[in-house]
Amino acid sequence: MQIRGEMLIGAQSATGTTAPVFAINPASGAQLQPGFAGDDGTRVRQACELAGQAFDDYRARPLEERARLLEAIANQILALGDALIERTMAETGLPRPRLEGERGRTVGQLRLFAAVVRAGDFVDARLDPALPERQPLPRADLRQRHIPLGPVAVFGASNFPLAFSVAGGDTASALAAGCPVVVKAHSAHPGTSELVGRAVQRAVAECGLPEGVFSLLFGSGNLVGSALVAHPAIKAVGFTGSRGGGTALMHIAANRPEPIPVYAEMSSINPVFLLPQALEARADAIAKGFVGSLTMGAGQFCTNPGLVIAVEGPALERFLATAAAELANAAGQTMLTPGIHNAYDQGVARLAGHPGVTELARGQGGGAPNQCRAGLYVTSAEAFLADTALHEEVFGSASLVIRCKSVAELGRIAERLEGQLTATLQLDEGDVAAARALLPVLERKAGRILCNGYPTGVEVCHAMVHGGPFPATSDSRSTSVGSAAIFRFLRPVCYQDLPAALLPAELQDDNPLGLRRLLDGRY
Repeated sequence: MQIRGEMLIGAQSATGTTAPVFAINPASGAQLQPGFAGDDGTRVRQACELAGQAFDDYRARPLEERARLLEAIANQILALGDALIERTMAETGLPRPRLEGERGRTVGQLRLFAAVVRAGDFVDARLDPALPERQPLPRADLRQRHIPLGPVAVFGASNFPLAFSVAGGDTASALAAGCPVVVKAHSAHPGTSELVGRAVQRAVAECGLPEGVFSLLFGSGNLVGSALVAHPAIKAVGFTGSRGGGTALMHIAANRPEPIPVYAEMSSINPVFLLPQALEARADAIAKGFVGSLTMGAGQFCTNPGLVIAVEGPALERFLATAAAELANAAGQTMLTPGIHNAYDQGVARLAGHPGVTELARGQGGGAPNQCRAGLYVTSAEAFLADTALHEEVFGSASLVIRCKSVAELGRIAERLEGQLTATLQLDEGDVAAARALLPVLERKAGRILCNGYPTGVEVCHAMVHGGPFPATSDSRSTSVGSAAIFRFLRPVCYQDLPAALLPAELQDDNPLGLRRLLDGRY
């Protein structure tokens, strides 16, 4: 399929008016065609207005139609075939197996949300029938359901060009909730975004839905994103990216005449606690698994293990020796963009130059551009607690190991951490008491707590939480992965004493949709 460098405004294609942006092949430095011109605000308004016009029609469609749309998008993405994989490889430097797996995840989460829509539990229907004879006061007939918020602005992520991009989890969960979507494509992979965007556009037409259900915008800098979040038709935002970008969108959203929620996934260093008995018994094995997790995908995952905390002693030294040897043999890997590579180099230089930090090992480089040389660094608990600069994320294969003097000091480190997406406990049977003491702290700090594993790899399922307290996300009550992500884009409405003719199908007495409902406090 030909890539034209066009935005998609509902059912139409449109060329931007600002200077074009070109994708760069990070493995070669070559500029890729065509150019993608951005917008001066005109297309943003058109897309948002179309989304607003489509909202009431789309949200009122039967749940089966929403489910069919999600499945049609999945099928259209698969129909793109190898053209999608090849363009994404060229724009990201990611290997074919990784991208084929990510395509599978993208299609899988679309189908997961289709099943969620059909089941209908997300509606959370609740009926409290009238009690006219109740004393001292009667009770009115009260019925509640969840309805969609309205059009959602979605920002594509740099590190997942499919699964967190145009038809990724934010888009899938918003469409499942009944919300039209306006996507701001990431400038690092615009050709990939256009291919997937046209697949979504075709699915919307195939399902006979209003054209404003989906639009796709391009534009570098802040103009398009700022205008999108500020537009009054937009009622929520899904974002994956830097802390600076996420907080900027939060500020715009909070200062609108009508503030709206921003669900931003931003920054996490994903601490790994090596408890004493596990470290004594399995130092070498833990070290090898850790380096594998750290170097996976050049560390360009929001769940990369960027911090390791352990009690000093011979077992920790064995871990460090094995990890250093493994990491020193790690091949260089192409990073997603020149900008990400430059930021990574600056981050590891800051670590290496810190007076309280020792560089333990660096991975191999290479002659190709934008190569990530993995880095492992060591510091003391005292230095870490004294300088919050050591708490900052370095996006890429870099990790800082903290030597603690006692198990109690592990707890002091945990208390000082910012909010995290994940926290990991490496433990054996003899560590249960220490883990039990840490667990309440970690529950306050992280959205997902792992035992004897590694944080990279996020399963798309019903129980997954991919979120956490700030700055991991802007709202710790939410998840951007898994079926519960749909609740970000819903709100409850209560209907009091409405006549049967006006009640939505979900709340009618005969339950025509066959939903599981809470009736007078009992399911």
